Amino acid sequence: MKVTIDLDKLLEEGKINQAEYDKFSQFSARGTAHLAFNILVGFGVVAVGGATLALLPTPTTAIALGLVICAVGLTLVYARFEKWSVLANICILVGALLFGGGVIKVGEGSVGSFLLVAAAFAGAGVFARSSLLTVLAVLALSSCLGARTGYFHATYFLGIQEPTLTVALFTIFSVATYQLSKRLATGYQEIAIAASRAGVFLVNFGFWIGSLWGDRKEGGEIVIADWVFATLWAIALIAAGAWAWKRNRRWLVNVVAVFGAIHFYTQWFERLGASAETVLIAGLLALGFAIGLRSLNTKLSKEA
Repeated sequence: MKVTIDLDKLLEEGKINQAEYDKFSQFSARGTAHLAFNILVGFGVVAVGGATLALLPTPTTAIALGLVICAVGLTLVYARFEKWSVLANICILVGALLFGGGVIKVGEGSVGSFLLVAAAFAGAGVFARSSLLTVLAVLALSSCLGARTGYFHATYFLGIQEPTLTVALFTIFSVATYQLSKRLATGYQEIAIAASRAGVFLVNFGFWIGSLWGDRKEGGEIVIADWVFATLWAIALIAAGAWAWKRNRRWLVNVVAVFGAIHFYTQWFERLGASAETVLIAGLLALGFAIGLRSLNTKLSKEA
């Protein structure tokens, strides 16, 4: 178990003496030195991997290099070298990303390539107990349904090609992984919960896109209207918020509040447009939401 403490505050309050302060400070300095060394070596691994890929820019190189770097990281995790834990995680992440990018390039973005990458990320995430890799596995899985993000000059975009399937499948996925987390050992609970939370985000993204465009066939014909998604999204947020409030699940309460605000403002500006009056009212409501959310978090924290 790891605990974060403020040594200066404890000394000032008289809860530890000067000798204890000096002793704990030495432990902290030693840990900081190990962390700095791990990060420095990690940057070296990234630099060597990037340079090798630049010299031999092929998907096969990326896959092979990714497997080697990931194997080094997994070996360090398996050997349980605590001093090398940061380096191990850096190697696993860099290796997995190189491997995943190479596989997707070879598979030309096919469903099979994304499934393979999702399985590889999930396996490495479970073995290394990495929540980040687990989340990446869920995102790779969502790409099988056409979910994607992109960027071009000063513009970011989010694409969900199958909003109905995204909402339905990842709702089931989130509930299933949450229930699974209750049956797992402590070290693996966080992984299942991370997967469940990633699913919650994808469900909300599916509702968000659906509330703007609806669900359409390839020819553009609307199958499910946008107002249906908007209505169901509001109902789902209220239901999830009520459940989270009752169970004192602060993370879900905050997510519901954030996406509730996104939903509100999306529909607000879609229906009313952007004008000085609508922006002013929206800004005042945003301040009210922020104050309410802070009060809610304070109350839940005290109850916890």
